[in-house]
Amino acid sequence: MSFGQVLESVRLSRGETQKGPAKVAHVSSATVSKYEIGTRRPNDETMKKLVEHYDSPELCMEASIDYNGGTSSPWLNGADLHKTSVHLKTIEEISEAVAALAATPITKRRDQLNTDDLKLIKVSIMEQIEAITALTHNVAILCKEYGFSWMGLWREHRQELKMKGYLN
Repeated sequence: MSFGQVLESVRLSRGETQKGPAKVAHVSSATVSKYEIGTRRPNDETMKKLVEHYDSPELCMEASIDYNGGTSSPWLNGADLHKTSVHLKTIEEISEAVAALAATPITKRRDQLNTDDLKLIKVSIMEQIEAITALTHNVAILCKEYGFSWMGLWREHRQELKMKGYLN
């Protein structure tokens, strides 16, 4: 899905017309319509306003994809996103990632690796990406289900990272 499609989905789930996001972003309803049908992309400032206003995990995830060329977890709109299903899938993906990590030959230098070693490393990387996707969705579903702010929790996490000296 595109940012505009997710914006429309979030807007409709809240019972809003296009006037709602238009007011938030200081644009016209016609411009919001163009975002939603994909004939226009919101600029950075507009996207930020919409993401902050709606505090929606799926909207944040799609905005991230727009900015980083698809190198983050997409919103899995075709998956079973019931909290129990996501919880169980997350446990499965973490277990697979841990097993792949344990089999990764990281004690070797790059010039010592053979083709099989490189395959194990790639499998490990892919399993970790799948775990990241599962964990991201689990957090998103829990935020939605129990009324936690997606944006607020990520801000809190960044503050903790700063306090520990991991971020400047």
